[in-house]
Amino acid sequence: MDVPLWLALIAVGGLGIKLIRPPWWLVAVILLGGYLLADSLLAPAIDTAINQ
Repeated sequence: MDVPLWLALIAVGGLGIKLIRPPWWLVAVILLGGYLLADSLLAPAIDTAINQ
C-alpha cells in the first residue's frame, strides 16, 4: 500500500498536535524552518545524510 507523503505528514502532525499540544507558534516555526531549509544550499548535504 502506497501512502502519499503529504497524507502521512498530516496524519502524524495531527496526532502530534493532539497528543503533545505544542504551542502553535512552535509548529509554525518548525514548518517554516523546514521549508526554508529544504530550499537552501544545505539541502543536498541533508539529503545525503538521510539516505545513507
